[in-house]
Amino acid sequence: MRIILLGPPGAGKGTQSERIVARYGIPQLSTGDMLRSAVSAGTPVGLEAKAVMESGGLVSDAIVVGIVADRIEEADAKAGFILDGFPRTVEQAKALDAMLAQKGIALDAVVEFVVDENALVGRIAKRAEETAARGQPVRKDDTPEVFKTRLEAYRKQTAPLSDYYAGTGLLQKIDGMKPVESVTGDLTDILERYAATSAS
Repeated sequence: MRIILLGPPGAGKGTQSERIVARYGIPQLSTGDMLRSAVSAGTPVGLEAKAVMESGGLVSDAIVVGIVADRIEEADAKAGFILDGFPRTVEQAKALDAMLAQKGIALDAVVEFVVDENALVGRIAKRAEETAARGQPVRKDDTPEVFKTRLEAYRKQTAPLSDYYAGTGLLQKIDGMKPVESVTGDLTDILERYAATSAS
């Protein structure tokens, strides 16, 4: 089962990813984690990424796709994987499609968490208040100003992926504003179809 989770920051992708990992035993692949691990392992693409980062540059789409390509060859990803936070742009999505096609594999589904952005800002502000009330440090990402900037970046760069994947027939949408358990139920309903296919 190979899936991508789409949705703005705060939509609950991280929470649902953990549940998918626990239920289906497939890894959640975060590009940040994969990048760090490729750099520390000294793989060819990791060394390339390290050189770019040390010179203060941004790692190119080609390098990121190369890192994903290496990672999905590892044993734990053979039965499938969840991509969260990648692709971020339509260009990255096209590069990912081409790489997967070269390997003779394809995505099963792209699930988008549809949310009310105004409600999300309120949700994040509440989370920040509760964290501060417990005497714990508030994540920089959880301040309403930073969060709104992240939402704006999502809207510009990543939201167009919804139309892109709708065009491929892979996109499925679920209501991310429902309670967490209901969202898990809706997500499981979608994924069970692919779990049955990949097991057969």
